[in-house]
Amino acid sequence: MVSRKIEEKILSEGIKYPVITIVGPRQSGKTTLAKKLFPNYKYVNLEQRDLRDFAHRDPKGFLASHKPPIILDEIQNCPELLSQVQVEVDRTGLDAQFVITGSQQLLLSQAISQSLAGRTSIFTLLPYSISEISNYNKDFSRGEFILNGGMPRLYEKNLEAESYYRDYIQTYIERDVRTLINVKDLRKFELFLTLLAGRVGQIINYSSLAGDVGVSSTTLKEWLSVLVASHIVFTLQPWFGNVTKRLTKSPKVFFVDTGIPCSLLSLTNAERVEKDGLFGNLFENMVILEAMKARLNAGKKTDLYFLRTESGIEIDLLDVRGGSVVPYEIKASDSIVPEFFKNFTKAESFVPNFEGKQGGLIYSGDEMDSYMERRIFNYKKLDTVF
Repeated sequence: MVSRKIEEKILSEGIKYPVITIVGPRQSGKTTLAKKLFPNYKYVNLEQRDLRDFAHRDPKGFLASHKPPIILDEIQNCPELLSQVQVEVDRTGLDAQFVITGSQQLLLSQAISQSLAGRTSIFTLLPYSISEISNYNKDFSRGEFILNGGMPRLYEKNLEAESYYRDYIQTYIERDVRTLINVKDLRKFELFLTLLAGRVGQIINYSSLAGDVGVSSTTLKEWLSVLVASHIVFTLQPWFGNVTKRLTKSPKVFFVDTGIPCSLLSLTNAERVEKDGLFGNLFENMVILEAMKARLNAGKKTDLYFLRTESGIEIDLLDVRGGSVVPYEIKASDSIVPEFFKNFTKAESFVPNFEGKQGGLIYSGDEMDSYMERRIFNYKKLDTVF
């Protein structure tokens, strides 16, 4: 069993609270992690109909029959149980009595904020990072990393990416989408997913996408919020800051695992991935995911943004923390040219606390030093950068 980078933070900080909450995509390893870190805890899977019905019908009786310390898996199936969890932790005053997992933010966030505010630590577990995948002795190319993504089951069972992600997407549509929203025409939702994959790494144009799908902009925004809430996609927000220059205000869309857009786009092998017109966007998706994983695994806020002005100045990734704005340009290339850094110089003139020399280029090449006083990073080695 591969150790997850987030383990140390859960064991050092999470156990200081009565409830430890682990959220993330389906099959990202939440259950495996909870059982590994808390092997002596009872375990209840709330996707089992009989247990779920019992918890719905009699939350107090359910916890009387399933006493802590306990792992409550997929708690979004019975969010009303959290009120009784609150009663129990307030009664005992003990730490680390409940470990709860969930894969749907939409059903969880409000229930947690109402019942467990101040009583739980919350961790987000994304699929494997590149450094975690390396534990399987996989030395993938860029295209292979993108194609295979990071879902643990794919590596543990040595599964083939094409069939794995096809089934993953179909299960998501049939189970989660029907639970969260009333989609009258699933074919349109499937088309929406595919068209969104074709726009990976791009700024969302709601009216254009809605027109292509054949739904209203309101419906499309609702569908997108469901994808975000169920950890299928995430949006990278534009940085505004306190500047007078006109900046883009719409977010970019990325997928929580690069294997998903590859499947939706029928990219079935690494060679096709690297030859596809969206390869640069998919590479950017992978790199931004690596940055997010590094931050989340350390128990930190992501605080990641992009910059684009209406005049065309663009920086792929901004790491904003401690009052500093650290820029990164992301290129799938394995070579370096001065052109990559042109927008750093332009941004320095209007972005406060812009730390251009602290950031740099993230690319496919092996050189890890500096170029024209800019730092250079290989995409496989971002754990210590963010």
